[in-house]
Amino acid sequence: MAEESEQNQRKVQINIDPEVARGAYSNVAEIKHSKEEFCIDFFNVFPPVGGMVARVVVSPGHLKRMISALKDNLDKYERQFGPVQEADEPPLFKAGPKQG
Repeated sequence: MAEESEQNQRKVQINIDPEVARGAYSNVAEIKHSKEEFCIDFFNVFPPVGGMVARVVVSPGHLKRMISALKDNLDKYERQFGPVQEADEPPLFKAGPKQG
């Protein structure tokens, strides 16, 4: 039965742009939402400068699945490497697009 279910699943080939595959470091995130979507902006801030490195927009249902997957992975990480200390909240900064 499980074999039959696997055969019915579609396989999707994912192409990753090398620039995206390199990843981006973020030490600050800002989250906004409307009824239809969540917008997560990731920043790399090293005062006195900072910049947005990525913006991810997802549906509320997808965000809920992401939160569950993140919690599951953090639990696995802590079982293997020990408890993670929550980082201090960064000092407030005024984010906004640089004009010019």
